[in-house]
Amino acid sequence: MKITSFNPLIITQDAEAVVALFEELGFERRHKKSGISGKDMYSVRMRYENEDGKVFHVDVTKPSTPSDMTSIRVNVDSLDEAYEMLQEKGFKNVQGDKITDTGSSRATMMVAPSGYTLSIAQHIKDHD
Repeated sequence: MKITSFNPLIITQDAEAVVALFEELGFERRHKKSGISGKDMYSVRMRYENEDGKVFHVDVTKPSTPSDMTSIRVNVDSLDEAYEMLQEKGFKNVQGDKITDTGSSRATMMVAPSGYTLSIAQHIKDHD
């Protein structure tokens, strides 16, 4: 399994306010994915490049349920391999056995035995 990116993920009902805050900090919206799982849920990918050329990302998601939390987003080249490895370490899928497939990505959130979460995702290279 290869990690392709790694950054914070803020999940909040007040997503637009959080996006606005990060814009004030100098982050730019890169893209927005709406209607995730056919619900009133969306995610905004944000990017910041500092004066030294270092690039940072943060994702802000508005969930379909009234819960706020912070997670670590880990993009991988093989969701199945990451999922299996995390399960072997005692992580549980917060969606049961469900993997969310948006057409351009497959993802789920895994919770560690101690309670922290990793949101693992694999981008689908060949999608419409």
